[in-house]
Amino acid sequence: MRYCGAIEKRSSTGSPLQVALRCKPNRSTYIYIRLVIRFLCALHLSIFEQPQKQGDFQQSYCRRLSTLILIILIVTGCGRTLSRISPPSIEPLSLLRAEDIEFADDLDIDSLNLALERSIKYYEGRGRDNIYHIAERQISARQMIESLLAFRQIIGESNNVADWQKQIREKFDVYKAQGADDNGSVLYTGYYEPLLEGSLTRTEKYKYPLYKPPPDLIARKVSKNETKIFRMNNGEQVPYYSRKEIDAAGVLQGKNLEIIWVADPVDLFFLHIQGSGKIKLADGRMVTVSFAQTNGRPFRSVTRYMLDNGLITGNTASYRNVKRFLKEKGEQELYEILSYNETYIFFRFVDREPMGSLGEPVTPGRSIATDPEYFPQGALAFIRLSKPVFDDNGKVKERVKYSRFVLNQDKGSAIKGAGRVDLFCGFGVNAEAMASSLKEKGELYFLIKK
Repeated sequence: MRYCGAIEKRSSTGSPLQVALRCKPNRSTYIYIRLVIRFLCALHLSIFEQPQKQGDFQQSYCRRLSTLILIILIVTGCGRTLSRISPPSIEPLSLLRAEDIEFADDLDIDSLNLALERSIKYYEGRGRDNIYHIAERQISARQMIESLLAFRQIIGESNNVADWQKQIREKFDVYKAQGADDNGSVLYTGYYEPLLEGSLTRTEKYKYPLYKPPPDLIARKVSKNETKIFRMNNGEQVPYYSRKEIDAAGVLQGKNLEIIWVADPVDLFFLHIQGSGKIKLADGRMVTVSFAQTNGRPFRSVTRYMLDNGLITGNTASYRNVKRFLKEKGEQELYEILSYNETYIFFRFVDREPMGSLGEPVTPGRSIATDPEYFPQGALAFIRLSKPVFDDNGKVKERVKYSRFVLNQDKGSAIKGAGRVDLFCGFGVNAEAMASSLKEKGELYFLIKK
């Protein structure tokens, strides 16, 4: 079962009637009330048919019935109180013995402390009212903070893995992700912050634009983790423009929505996939762009499209080969291929590190993206899988097993279900090589203070 939605804390001072009157009942509220009244009246009709000498009992009963109705009015009428999320088909996390896991970590402690601090900041801010359902436990944001602080104390007092083992086993419950097939196998991929060349004005070289969110794009929140995106056409809601309509047909050109231009459409496409990146200007300045909005269209794998249509083979489906293949295509053929992925990203300038879905920066090697419908955002996690080791020419020479502590601080349009994790690999060429070579099955665990 996935964790519950955020619960807003709100004042409830005053009598039950005053509290109820401050709410704005919706249609379902009145349906609930009518059903309750009919049920109780049918069940206890004889109470109201008793002689007058039992009037005191009747009045007491009516008062209790009225109070019950008011409670229903408060719960169902105040629509902002609870974000309801339908449960997944499988339990995404299950409790297991911490003694069965060796908690070794292959990175520096400073990066781990930085990632911990960013999750704590999230729980103290925009995530402070969240309630998470983890196996049989209901965990508040305050309890999540306590978990992170307890863990930070453990790694601060000793850098000895044996000491970590002992302390974690004594103080933490450990939950294993069940994976997509309920056997604990999770598919890991990587993402990174790319570097492109660009210009703040359109030139013959730099002619492929990054757009800011258009004013006719409407984003409406329908649940805690779902937003409906559309535009209005003749008074009706219609899907926002697709990648093909934007890039090939140019429906957004001439509307003053361009924020910067880059030289290569393939590099721009992969910037869309990553969601953020840096662009180097001709004068040496570096600007950072980050995700601002999407067109709401579905994400579809261009690599899968190319395989299915015989454009590439399984042996040539690596990230580098796909990118090389696309760069060899003419603009018309290129757009025909790329348009298979209808998702389009709109950007904004930022003056800080890449931001995750928590509204906090992501930390290279320490931040992961998962599906928030299944796993608690901001939580401390532990991963075990294999990573590539490169030779001097940048080719993978071997893969070695490793493990590390990470924080669940991001999400992605392609990261869906209980069996997917995306690891943030950082910025630059090395990060790109790591992210593009990472496609491994591994294990995912979450740690919550007992």
